Amino acid sequence: MALIPLQYRLDGPRHAPVVLLVPPFGTRMSVWEPQIPELTRDHQVLRINHRGHGFSPAPEGPYSVEDMALDILGLLEERGFTRVSAVGAGFGAALLVWIAANSPRTLERIALLAAAPRTPRPHRWDRVAARVRESGIESVASDVVLPWFTPDMAEDHPDVTERFSEDFLRTDAGAFAAICDAVADMDQRHLASAVRAPTLVVSAAHDALVPPGHGRRLADGISDTRFEVVSGAAHLLGVERAERVNELLVDHLAG
Repeated sequence: MALIPLQYRLDGPRHAPVVLLVPPFGTRMSVWEPQIPELTRDHQVLRINHRGHGFSPAPEGPYSVEDMALDILGLLEERGFTRVSAVGAGFGAALLVWIAANSPRTLERIALLAAAPRTPRPHRWDRVAARVRESGIESVASDVVLPWFTPDMAEDHPDVTERFSEDFLRTDAGAFAAICDAVADMDQRHLASAVRAPTLVVSAAHDALVPPGHGRRLADGISDTRFEVVSGAAHLLGVERAERVNELLVDHLAG
């Protein structure tokens, strides 16, 4: 499949080392706003939108993890970025694991947030995809978005949770369904052992989508790794517990 020209944004000092940020699917590059002030002090920050998110094109499916990882590699090549560090969250982390295993010279250091070596069995993303195709993206919105934040976050910052819900509803339905299919049977246990980049794996204590045990198993499969659990956060831990996540990322990226 042809590479898709992803929408992207660059922030930070022009000649600083580059850090790539890859969001969870269903969210846009704005999910990283809480990280930008910290990361742009010492890095040029490259953010992307996945296929069908924001202004990234939404070609007809099916998609695979490899297809979407190659989109990212295509963008890096286009910009002339031969070696970068990278942070991926949720499905974005899976794309980085693929790149780290298949294009090891590309990634210097990686951080994987809310990540798993394979998609937890109970989620049935194939059923989510079927519902989206049948009844539209609105039909799955509450199921998909609810696990992103703890009940406290929804209560204390309804403006934030509402904004993420609105962004989700603007996602291209066909692209979202195609990504759900790609996620449904994802299993990267064989790839983890091929990751050579120094890796930080961070799980959220209250992540119902990817509980910390999955992060621990991913970390155990990677040779040079550090594992951390962030308390008081659900799936979008970089939003809900930005200060702690930023601390971990800055420390890891500094080497």
